Amino acid sequence: MHRVTVEVDNNKCRNCGFCNQVNICRSPNQCIGCLSCYYACPYEARKIKTEETEEEYVEILVDNVRYRVPYPSSLKDALTRIGIIFDSPSTGRLSAPCNLGGCWACSVLVNGELERTCITPIEDGMRIELDTEDIEPLRIIHGPQPHKVGGKATPWWEVGYGYVEAAIWTAGCNLRCPQCQNYHVTYDNSSEAVTPREAAIMVTVCSRRYNTRGVAVSGGEPTLNKKWLLKFFQELRKLNPYKRLHLDSNGTILTREYVDELVESGCNNIGVEPKACRVETYMMITGLKDYDLAREYLENSWNILKYLVDQYSEKVYVGAGFAYNREWMTLEELEEIGDRIASIDQSLQVTVLDYFPSFRRRWLKRPTVNEILRVKQILEDKGLRTVIVQT
Repeated sequence: MHRVTVEVDNNKCRNCGFCNQVNICRSPNQCIGCLSCYYACPYEARKIKTEETEEEYVEILVDNVRYRVPYPSSLKDALTRIGIIFDSPSTGRLSAPCNLGGCWACSVLVNGELERTCITPIEDGMRIELDTEDIEPLRIIHGPQPHKVGGKATPWWEVGYGYVEAAIWTAGCNLRCPQCQNYHVTYDNSSEAVTPREAAIMVTVCSRRYNTRGVAVSGGEPTLNKKWLLKFFQELRKLNPYKRLHLDSNGTILTREYVDELVESGCNNIGVEPKACRVETYMMITGLKDYDLAREYLENSWNILKYLVDQYSEKVYVGAGFAYNREWMTLEELEEIGDRIASIDQSLQVTVLDYFPSFRRRWLKRPTVNEILRVKQILEDKGLRTVIVQT
């Protein structure tokens, strides 16, 4: 039997504590190959190895049916082995989009308690129930905090008057950006998860305390847990019927139907970040290794941005974001981005994200002020009327 495990590369380990404080292994004595720690380690001090082992089995009970499954393994792998399908997160059904333990979209009932299948090791006699329809969804969040600048789609005219938004950040992401600005959020699988209502109350209290015009959710990637996110916006709308309710998303898994449901739930401000125009650049920014998957994600984010502008421009304030750095993007591609955005809507708010050195790209050099102003000029020369640059 081929078994995938992860081991520590002591030559790279800095003893930073991330693996015992933020992204914590649920099976420290016997690796189940979930790869969460492999993706999360800031210094890439984890390496994957494959070894031949004798096949062992344990019995688990899934919806009162007994199955023999390989041991050790994650609950997700065991369920996949017996034919349980993990669907696209846009459906709202059981899915496993982050494989980090943060988004909770893969949750089922384990011995009567909601638990994540992606990082939970199986045990002999474990009882699993797949139907969680009537169970309140959970998700790990960080914050809330007040913000003076906001996100990709925070209306530009609201910035500069104190705190503009109260925000939370959701754990878990389907991308693996090596310069992730919120990696301590994205890869967190150890903080206590909260319900949509609990999160809505917390961020609403923050908004009232700091008198913000908007309430926001970012990440990580908020859209991975559809059931949680829709209920979060429903609760937000009840508590904040007249405020701007803002979603920042990478746009990769949003569908037209998902967008429709978000708007119906109360979301009236959406920022989408296609990040790039070329697939190769997108892969460099996101850390994705699969070309076809990267192309699918990139095109979907552009298409969903166009759908939002075409269908909801009078009901939803929409913004676009992308990540500029000379390490991964040429000025020629910048012009292509400008042309593509202009073909959608020349008045669309565009935010150029200036990624600073962090996570696995601590050597990254930030663009200079003159360089970022050149970026702004190039985009405005393409006819874009609302270009915001960060530096």
